[in-house]
Amino acid sequence: MIIRIALLALACILAADIGWMAMSASLWMLPAILAGWYAADMASGVVHMYMDYKPSRAGIGLDKIFFYEGSRESAEYLALRDAAFSQLNPIERLIYDFKNHHPRPDALGRRSMVTQIGSSVLFATLPFTILANIVFLLFPLPLWLIAGVLTFVVGASFAQYFHGTLHRKDNPFIVRAMQQTKLLMNAEDHQRHHATLQCDFSTINGWSNPALNRVFNAMRRRGYLRDEGLIPN
Repeated sequence: MIIRIALLALACILAADIGWMAMSASLWMLPAILAGWYAADMASGVVHMYMDYKPSRAGIGLDKIFFYEGSRESAEYLALRDAAFSQLNPIERLIYDFKNHHPRPDALGRRSMVTQIGSSVLFATLPFTILANIVFLLFPLPLWLIAGVLTFVVGASFAQYFHGTLHRKDNPFIVRAMQQTKLLMNAEDHQRHHATLQCDFSTINGWSNPALNRVFNAMRRRGYLRDEGLIPN
């Protein structure tokens, strides 16, 4: 229930902001919107990189459910999963989900939109949007800058949903159209990430991947991103 309330609150705030900006639209908004979309893509990659390589909490049975070989609908598996997950906070659960996604990529595409974006909205983009709107009211910022910020919010909110569309074929028309215009990336582009888990972490359009790949390589050379973090223990 709380996630649905957060989604409704975010939708109402964004609708009000868009209506306000529409009264004074300008051409400067177009590059700002593209910059906001790029920033959202980069944020998706940074979060993805962190979640992939951040070690899971050890010693609570996450390794048992990660490597479980029987049916994942069995009573045994569900009991092991519930026992482990009951000890995780929401962020730790997300960290595990990112790792579990690698050997089972299609599972992400089967989840509902609310499940995919709920945590991002509740813990990140809704608080950010509320704070941004307070700033908008206190300071006379140009509308093109506000347009860029709101575009970033939309992209960041839906980043995990867009990630899910890369692992299923029955996507809505709007997603397919955005993939054709390169506003969203396609499954073939994302497959480069799954092939090595060492590049192309961004999940919206991949525009920021060249820059983030350099960041990843630099951090890995310094020993900050170790392979042990990819697997729960």
